[in-house]
Amino acid sequence: MHLLLLTGMSGSGKSTAFKFLEDMGYYCVDNLPIPLFKSFVDLTAKNMPKGQKVAVGIDIRSEGHLERIADILNELDRDGKKVDVLFLDADDETLLKRYKETRRNHPLSGSERLSAGIARERGALSYLRYRADYIIDTSHLLTRELKTEMERILVEDSDYKSMMVTLLSFGFKYGIPKDADLVFDVRFLPNPYYVVSLRPKTGNDPEIQEYVMNCPEAHVFLDKLTDMVQFLIDNYIKEGRNQLVVCIGCTGGKHRSITLTNQLYDRLKKNKNYGIRKEHRDIDKDRARGK
Repeated sequence: MHLLLLTGMSGSGKSTAFKFLEDMGYYCVDNLPIPLFKSFVDLTAKNMPKGQKVAVGIDIRSEGHLERIADILNELDRDGKKVDVLFLDADDETLLKRYKETRRNHPLSGSERLSAGIARERGALSYLRYRADYIIDTSHLLTRELKTEMERILVEDSDYKSMMVTLLSFGFKYGIPKDADLVFDVRFLPNPYYVVSLRPKTGNDPEIQEYVMNCPEAHVFLDKLTDMVQFLIDNYIKEGRNQLVVCIGCTGGKHRSITLTNQLYDRLKKNKNYGIRKEHRDIDKDRARGK
């Protein structure tokens, strides 16, 4: 029997994740009282078919018994019953936004502000996050991207390192992304904006890609950037980080930055030790302004 404990921050996507687990063939039980957890594992081990996958959800609703989870997991390990822990997380700003959009109350906020409830929950779940075998930060993930990450962990059985890399193109005139970890400036490359026939197109179009990559410096930069970003990702994984936002900017975020972001994505996506996604933040802003 393969037993998975699904837990994490309220608002991080656990309900959606449970639906994906059911689609993957897991027998799912959500919000199981922690005092019943070991008995449930013992019973399912005896009565479930061999090879059955079982997922149990535990979250802050079990707050009064969370301190017991460490002893229970250790006891199950001693009994030879391995429990994998999948922890879903998101940054505080994202959680606040999600709660405001849904107009739901945080289970621990009571009459206090949402931020107080989120902070209290982080403290209560700190052991489970530390104990987790897999951590998925859903702050920047679309629903389909969460599904892809879960399949990579649980179906493809990849050597998962709990790292999600976001490659983000942007325009400096619209501001540097607030969540940037690494920022690279490609305004030194020739600008297709000054070629009238190319101006309406974007870095997703072959004509722009050819124009930008026809510059020898673009290839030198891309080679050096790939080596450095790959080096940093490998070492961030060792450090235990689970998210990295790499931003590539040009003036308007429409031509050069998109081209280089796409090129870097194509090079890094072959590595299976981390998840990777790309996003073009400002691709339509000039168009909206009639430029």
